[in-house]
Amino acid sequence: MYVDLGAEKILAAQKDSEKIAVEIKSFVRASVISEFHTALGQFLNYRFALSEQDPERTLYLAVPNDTYSSFFTIRFVQNVIQTYGLKIVTYNPTNEVIVEWIS
Repeated sequence: MYVDLGAEKILAAQKDSEKIAVEIKSFVRASVISEFHTALGQFLNYRFALSEQDPERTLYLAVPNDTYSSFFTIRFVQNVIQTYGLKIVTYNPTNEVIVEWIS
């Protein structure tokens, strides 16, 4: 099984001395909650696959900074993030730059 199970984009990289993988999601569909459910399921599957294939690599979920501000700050979503230990990267899709690393 390969880590790329249908992510919009998944990148292997290094942040400082840490080996990372970043799953990039755009959240462009009409239902943000539906996209979140899909992203969460994929994230958990990718993290499990990485734990077997490359256990030293940490997985991050990249989301647009406006989506993070408007949706990922909802208490329910924050509780899910905390419960499952999601590591988040926010990015500006127009400028294609990372805005914030949230661990």
